[in-house]
Amino acid sequence: MGLVMPNPGTIFWMLIIFGIVFFILKKFAWKPILTALKEREDSIATALNSAEEAKKEVAGLKADNEKVIAEARREKEAILKEAKELKDKIVAEAKEKAGEEAQKTIAQARQQIEAEKTAAINDIKKQVAELSVSIAEKVIRKELSNKAEQEKMVDGLIDDIKLN
Repeated sequence: MGLVMPNPGTIFWMLIIFGIVFFILKKFAWKPILTALKEREDSIATALNSAEEAKKEVAGLKADNEKVIAEARREKEAILKEAKELKDKIVAEAKEKAGEEAQKTIAQARQQIEAEKTAAINDIKKQVAELSVSIAEKVIRKELSNKAEQEKMVDGLIDDIKLN
């Protein structure tokens, strides 16, 4: 039981050794340990502040990025709208020009048809006049005394004309 029971001499020497160790630790180790702890605390605080500032900066950059994206979308929509309007304008102009060209072509075709019709009518009139003169000439050359022979000759000439 001697080990469990405190001996006043052992307690005395334990206190002296503890005091010496405490004095040595205080003199040589306590300040560097406290300084190291203080530096560690300061570096952690600085790192936390830096992290907080970085977080705020990232949030600000994210907001700026969203603004830039929104502005880019608005510009894209404006450009697409302008392109569509330009396309519609070009298509309308092309349709109008095509309509005008079609009208010009139709007018020219009508004029050409009218000119050909007039030429054909003039040609027919000329042929009728030539035939009339030819018939009259043949009737006059052949002096027929008989009316029946005249009618027979006119019928023969008409048949000749129908064949041509």
